[in-house]
Amino acid sequence: MKIKLGQDHPLAVALFASPAVLLFLLFVVLPMVLAAGATFTNHRLMSPEPTRYVGLDNYKRLLALDVVVVEPLRDTEGTAQRDDGGVRYPTWRQVRERHPGLQSYREAFRIAVGEKRIVLAATDPLFYRSLINTFLFAALVLPLQCGAALGLAILVNQKIRGRIFFRTVYFAPVVTSMVVASIVWAFMLNTDRGMLNELLRGLLHDPDAGPDWLGDSSYALPAIALMSAWQGAGFQMLVFLAGLQSISPELYEAATLMGANAWQRFVHVTLPGLRNTIVFVLVSTTLLAFGLFTQVDVMTSGGPLDSTTTVVYHAVRSGFREQDVGYGSTITLVFFAVVLGLSVLQRMLVAKGEGK
Repeated sequence: MKIKLGQDHPLAVALFASPAVLLFLLFVVLPMVLAAGATFTNHRLMSPEPTRYVGLDNYKRLLALDVVVVEPLRDTEGTAQRDDGGVRYPTWRQVRERHPGLQSYREAFRIAVGEKRIVLAATDPLFYRSLINTFLFAALVLPLQCGAALGLAILVNQKIRGRIFFRTVYFAPVVTSMVVASIVWAFMLNTDRGMLNELLRGLLHDPDAGPDWLGDSSYALPAIALMSAWQGAGFQMLVFLAGLQSISPELYEAATLMGANAWQRFVHVTLPGLRNTIVFVLVSTTLLAFGLFTQVDVMTSGGPLDSTTTVVYHAVRSGFREQDVGYGSTITLVFFAVVLGLSVLQRMLVAKGEGK
């Protein structure tokens, strides 16, 4: 007896969806559940000690924060002491001796307000530094990558000879291994013999021209953002290209007949026509930026001075290199909640904009 199931039959839908649902449960939901369970334990890799339940200790260690106002050192007359570096302050060890509750805290950030110093202390200051580095990287790579992708899409959308070749060339970095691309860029950004610095020295006729791209905390993260934008712009270029080709040529013809120049056509025809495409590219690029790991691991190992350490890199280093699986899982789960919250907020703002 043969049973024929229509396309819309619930059993047919379940059969077609079951492979994807099974893989999703096996490789997404199950690891998340196991990671969530590990956050309540002190589980370590290859440890002779048995795993035990520690409650919320990992979350307290990760999220504990305190704001401390540090007064400057003063002389017998009550005047703040100064040296060549400015106002003198007690060391963090001296501050902790005066405040016993800060024994497990370390400096994360500090700012000067008048003669006082405001210190943000945490039990894991590296988490907050890596969180700021992650958001800073996203802020750097988003305009670079999306702007370059839109420009390339407009360029290869022109009816010129060889445009298929240029599309292939611009897309090639996307299919290149990120590890290989990171190694090549590390050579290019080398201070002494890197191609970029050699080019600057040739143009400026200065043998000392060119910064230490990956060894200076001021340049390391922007250099990684530049490399990441180069590597990923080709994919967004194809997305923008599909969006450009969906805009009716009649709109451009009408704008031209009305006297609009190239810039006005771009602002009033191209950008409105790409609205949904731009939203998709911005959201996908932001989520990919939050997962920054390979470039940091290959090019800087989180340095210099933790200026390129990201949350994902911090989690992997804690979970595997330091073998603290429970704490690494806690970092991952908290960061997942942060990214999920930002994604929901971004979606709400987009929906609000569409409703206007």
